[in-house]
Amino acid sequence: MAPVGIVVVSHSSAIAEGVVELARQMAPSTTLVAAGGTDEGGLGTSFAKVTDALAAADSGDGVVVLCDLGSAILTAETAVDFLDDDDAARVVIADAPIVEGSVAASVAAETGGSLEDVASAARSATGVADTHADERPLRGGDVVERSAVLVNDSGLHARPAADLVTHASTFQADVTVNGVDAKSLLRIMGLALGKGATVSVMATGPDAAAAVDDLVELIEGGFGEA
Repeated sequence: MAPVGIVVVSHSSAIAEGVVELARQMAPSTTLVAAGGTDEGGLGTSFAKVTDALAAADSGDGVVVLCDLGSAILTAETAVDFLDDDDAARVVIADAPIVEGSVAASVAAETGGSLEDVASAARSATGVADTHADERPLRGGDVVERSAVLVNDSGLHARPAADLVTHASTFQADVTVNGVDAKSLLRIMGLALGKGATVSVMATGPDAAAAVDDLVELIEGGFGEA
């Protein structure tokens, strides 16, 4: 099954392409399509570009669309209105910041999320500056906890953060890293952990020990960068 596709609609071709380039670093097998600028290459939006992008991004499991400004949303909505009912039902225009939302949606798609999951991940990017917003106790059950030290020179930047989230998402366990959801890329990146920082991994659930061991091994191995 192919991942849910992502379309980035911007008034600027450079912005749309840049967001796609960034998100692709963390979601290499997800189809990400930029639809930026007018047909003539100027600033604005293009119905034709958005329509083509929707077709290119939809593998059958749906498309989540991220837009930068109000008129980009109107263009995207118009393009969806021209689709047949079945195709239109597989498109969600997410109310989310274009950069953070695209990155979060792409990682959710890469880890096999449904259309609803990917759209929800995009919307979760709102308010991510508050890195403590989702600190919470783990679900009931025995807690497994281990710590590791970041050894890679760049710390927990975008690519290793996405690697960590991808690994965490393969487990049923409820997992946190330094108190935030280990399956949320933007929360993990928001920790801004540099080389030498201590990372506390905690989990509860049927495969909690395996999840913690896997993440600690990943961290201690420097995410392949050390």
